[in-house]
Amino acid sequence: MGEPAIRVRLDELLRERGMTLTELSHRVEITVVNLSILKNGHAKAIRFSTLMRLCDALDCQPGDLLRYDH
Repeated sequence: MGEPAIRVRLDELLRERGMTLTELSHRVEITVVNLSILKNGHAKAIRFSTLMRLCDALDCQPGDLLRYDH
């Protein structure tokens, strides 16, 4: 199976904001391990509540965080 069609742009947003994965983990109360799974494209799904917390912490919209590569 190839690359996932939906890509999470967590690395880019963290870099743009000068934030570490650990700092984001504390802000959104999600383990670094689970954020890493999301960041590395291994997550099968994301809850809307998680998406909202990430968007709040990163000051972004869902479309900034997710990219559809077709």
